[in-house]
Amino acid sequence: MQEQVNETMDIKEVMRTLPHRYPFLLVDRVLECRPGERLVGIKNVTANESFFQGHFPQQPVMPGVLLLESMAQACGLLAFRTNGKPPGENIFYLVGIDKSKFKRPVEPGDQLRLEADFIRNLRGIWFFTAEARVDGELAASAEIRCTMREVQA
Repeated sequence: MQEQVNETMDIKEVMRTLPHRYPFLLVDRVLECRPGERLVGIKNVTANESFFQGHFPQQPVMPGVLLLESMAQACGLLAFRTNGKPPGENIFYLVGIDKSKFKRPVEPGDQLRLEADFIRNLRGIWFFTAEARVDGELAASAEIRCTMREVQA
């Protein structure tokens, strides 16, 4: 059995792979990627994030839906690296989230460690488990499903 190569990605490579852009690009770097297996990325959460202006000004907390989105983007990066097709010609769409749990608030200054594990691809639906951690402590987790489609010109 051939050993999987561990890849890393800086922000430029993340942006070449994902179609998201500010303010919705929620992965800053990939520390580890083993296509077909696992991806570990980070998101630096800063006080300058636009959502903190309204969520909540007195006690800023990253919205749970954006935690889910950051985990989904980590899954998308892993899916792109696994399928080997050019990202510019294809896009992964989120099709489902199950068993989502939120365990601790994420605040300005935190660094999210995004962990995505590939489970299987069944009839074009990609299945993942994902976690977001801060300083080793679980902040959120979910089972995530996505599907790939060609970009329409």
